[in-house]
Amino acid sequence: MAVQDVSSGSDVRSMVSEEEWQTRIDLAVAYRLISHFGFDDLTYNHLSARVPGEPEHMLIKPVNIMFSEVTASSLIKYDLDGNPITEGAPQLWGGGFVIHCGVMKERPDVNAAFHTHSPAVMGVCSQKQGLLPINQYALTFYKKLAYHDFHGFEFNEELRAPLFRDLGDKNVMLMRNHGCLICSTSVGHAFVLHHFLELACQGQLAAMTGGAEINIPDEKVLDFAVSQLGDLNPEKALAKDWPACLRMAERVAPGFDS
Repeated sequence: MAVQDVSSGSDVRSMVSEEEWQTRIDLAVAYRLISHFGFDDLTYNHLSARVPGEPEHMLIKPVNIMFSEVTASSLIKYDLDGNPITEGAPQLWGGGFVIHCGVMKERPDVNAAFHTHSPAVMGVCSQKQGLLPINQYALTFYKKLAYHDFHGFEFNEELRAPLFRDLGDKNVMLMRNHGCLICSTSVGHAFVLHHFLELACQGQLAAMTGGAEINIPDEKVLDFAVSQLGDLNPEKALAKDWPACLRMAERVAPGFDS
């Protein structure tokens, strides 16, 4: 297996395709902005992306750095068995291996996968009823969410099969008593889905703190409202929201492109 020496940012850029470099930029921005919004968890959790033109390889952050420290050149390339392609990198293990290598193996349609323990998502995924259709962000996921019961942390490979059995062909999953898994065809779209899921959960928790009875609209109204929204598809995210996120990263998280 060939390894890739990525000793500096300039070296990385010269050694990878333009498409891979752009994916590295996008993934670094996603890491940085999730940190900016306060949805990260020290050095834990991962976002990953499939390498364009190399479907058996993916990019993911080193385990010992925070989301706020990730740069395009610091991302490590692995094969889908967790073997490092980046020279000097350690074997991938734990959730990085079980969840992220698993997604890329099980779902060839997925090019980006986010697993986080963002605060409001953790709150809602610990509630038996899950995400309720009580705000506009929640309607983005209405009848589109998968759920996975807690069987322990995804450190062991035997926990991979039930995880992906529950995910099925859906792209967003609440992992009960744990966090979430977001899958998409692009990093930008995955970021927008992740952001909206956290906002949906924040809205639900805020509604519950008031102590008043929660209003859930009639199913026909919900279906109509969802039809008004349409699918939050990758083209919409990439045309409008993600370019705005890239501009935001230039302002609040400079250095991601090194």
